[in-house]
Amino acid sequence: MADKILVRENKVRRHNVSVLFVHWAVAISTILLIFSGFGQMPMYRRYMVYKIPGLGWSADFSVTLYMHYVAAAVLMFAVAYHIVFHVLRKEYGILPRKGDLKESYMIIKAMLTGGKEPPSDKFLAEQRLAYAYIGFWLLVIIVTGIIKVLKNLPGINFTGNTMIWVTDIHTFATFMLIFGILAHLAAFLFKANRPLLRGMFTGKVDLEYVKHRHPLWYDRMVKKQAKSPDSRERAANLPQDMTV
Repeated sequence: MADKILVRENKVRRHNVSVLFVHWAVAISTILLIFSGFGQMPMYRRYMVYKIPGLGWSADFSVTLYMHYVAAAVLMFAVAYHIVFHVLRKEYGILPRKGDLKESYMIIKAMLTGGKEPPSDKFLAEQRLAYAYIGFWLLVIIVTGIIKVLKNLPGINFTGNTMIWVTDIHTFATFMLIFGILAHLAAFLFKANRPLLRGMFTGKVDLEYVKHRHPLWYDRMVKKQAKSPDSRERAANLPQDMTV
């Protein structure tokens, strides 16, 4: 179980190993896909990128193509694993909910003005929206990428117009994904979001942060842990505001 209050550490376990694996597998493979994809246009010879020390290989089409295929395989595995893992565990907390747009506006407004944020669950409303946005464009890239690979196989033919559309959609989706990634990273410019960054490396976040910003999630964890077999022992060790 990922969600757990670690009283002695004054932390909350937010992500398990599987979540951390998927996050970094997707992040690293996506960066490699973007870099190798631009290399196949080709841009790195045209703009002299290959002359940068250590990047001489970037203008070699066969190298960037191989990198693209390997990164694509890692991405598809990570996405498939992510979907199967959470469906089997019936974990859907990251999916968008009704009212997320309004709640995101309220959270961003509060961060800009210093006002009070609405109480949040495990994931902030904008995190759920960002997940849907990035996830959608990743799926578009995967589907169009598969079609682009299939056209190279013997016995499989697509019309020229079809491939033009597929290529244009693949490229457009890439730029939309880059925009989403930049917006995702820009969220950490806000001080209130920075405690979440450490959690993507360690899987843990500060308990006080959770109590302050994610009270809905915190309350649910307290109630769940109080009902566990060793609830009496745990309750004795919990701070008073954590017992139910």
